[in-house]
This record gives sequence, structure tokens and C-alpha cells, in this order.
Amino acid sequence: YCFLFSYPALQVQVTRITVHQSDTEAELKCHSSCSPAGRLSYVWFKNGQKVTGVETSSFKGRVYPGDIISCALKGHEKYGSPPVYAPKLPSVSVSPSAEIVEGSSVTLTCSSDANPAAKYTWYKKNGDPDLHPLSKEPQLVFSSIQSSASGEYYCTAENELGRRTSEYISINVTYAPKLPSVSVSPSAEIVEGSSVTLTCSSDANPAANYTWFMENYKLLQSPEGSYYLTSISSEDGGNYSCKAQNQHGQTSSSVFIDVQCESHIPPKSYMLVLKLISIIYISRLAPNMFLCLLLDIKFRCFAHQGHQIC
Repeated sequence: YCFLFSYPALQVQVTRITVHQSDTEAELKCHSSCSPAGRLSYVWFKNGQKVTGVETSSFKGRVYPGDIISCALKGHEKYGSPPVYAPKLPSVSVSPSAEIVEGSSVTLTCSSDANPAAKYTWYKKNGDPDLHPLSKEPQLVFSSIQSSASGEYYCTAENELGRRTSEYISINVTYAPKLPSVSVSPSAEIVEGSSVTLTCSSDANPAANYTWFMENYKLLQSPEGSYYLTSISSEDGGNYSCKAQNQHGQTSSSVFIDVQCESHIPPKSYMLVLKLISIIYISRLAPNMFLCLLLDIKFRCFAHQGHQIC
């Protein structure tokens, strides 16, 4: 018999019929690479135990995860076929295994022990598996990885006998700070004596450290990015810049602050005096005009319910 000298002369061919939630229904056929004379009887093994009642070259049955199936010619059981089985839990790895920096090349690899050989598919967590498989290869390659690639990934290994899903592998892409956003509060006109807050924020991984400057003079360095002016003066006006920095790089943005002197805005009492002086002057020159002005002022005050200075 040729199969005695050319092990493995037998092979199990698997054809999937139906996939269920916990198992797979399949048809298995035992093929020989040689053709011995006479009628052949077959023996099937499942998890090391003979399958009773089956002596043909094929049989249909349900295969569960972990099942191992093989065949042999009756009377020559020790020369059985290589076993077939569904994929085992896939292992996933990332290269390089050290820190992943934006712009570098990164490879995720999925592997599983399976026979027939498994086919692989890569997904990102929270994605739609039916619409957005990232790759249908054992390796998922990022030639120049971007910060948006950070997240958790997993792969599936599948053959005709079943499918297994790997555990998650986390990718954390580090990168230099993006251009900082700077803001001033309050955003309206800044008057002497008021409190002002300068805020600087930048997207960075790891988080950026911030340094505030005024006309190249260092004011503050902190991880928060806020600088407070509790009682601003006209001397505090000028150009302020914020530098965001981590171990991967740095970048800056600036903002100009214009501080108005308090005397530029007349107080309400001063405005009231001016109005009274104007009324007295008009009353002497044109009494009729004075009466109209008084009526107009009373009407306006009534209409605005006391919100206008008269």
C-alpha cells in the first residue's frame, strides 16, 4: 500500500454547510493520494474517539470549537490523516513593541493555529465589522501612522470549521503638540483694574506643558495652560505668546491685549452733569425748546423704566 510509505497519504477535505452560533455543520471527505486495490473502508476519529456507524470516505456532522477530526483506512489506523480543526484563539502582536510615534511604521500581526489554514480579518473596536474591515490579511500595516489611529484593534481567524476572535490590542500613538488655541476672557474691551484670564490649549500626546511669555519675557510654566491677571494695568498691554511642548516637539501661538485706560470711559455721574448743564443752557436761550426737551426726556425715561440716565 503506497500510503504506508508516503505519510501523510490521507487528507481531510472540509466543506462548510451551515454556521451556527456555537458550532459549524460541515461535510468532511477523506482523500487518498494513492489508489489501493479493492474496496476501501474508512475510520473517522473525533477528539481521539472513533466515530461509530461511519465507514465511508465522507460524513456530515456538527463541529464544535476545540473538536479535532481525522480519518484513516480501516486496518491501518496508525497512518491516519493530519487532524483538521477550527482556529484556536488568535494571538495578536504589534511591532515595534516600544513607544509608537506619529509618522512611524507600525505592523499588527494576527496568527492562529488552524487546519485548514485560517483566513484573517482586522477590525477596530467600535467600528462596523460588516462595512469596515481594515484588512483581510494576517498583518495590518500602517506605513505612516497618524494620531487618529489610536484605539483598540482585534482580528478574526476563520476556516471552514469555525471562527475565533482575538483579544483586543491597544495602540497609543504619541505626537507633538498641535498649533495651540489661545483665548482671552473677557473677550470684550479690557479696562484697567479688571481681571483677565489667558487660556492656551493644544492637542498633544502625552499632554503638553505650557509656557506663557510677554514680549519674550517668561511669565509662567505649567501643565494647565492658564495665566491670570487679577488687576490689569495699561502696562500689561502687549503681545502674549503661549508655547506648548512635550518630548516630541513644540509650537506656539500669540494674542495681543489692548488695555484701555479707565478715564477713557466717562462715569455715569459725569454724563448726568453734562446733560444738566446742556438743559440749563437751552432753557435760557429757548424756553419753548426747553419744554420740548423735558417732555422728551420724561417720555424716554418712562419708556425705558429707569434704565436711562436723565
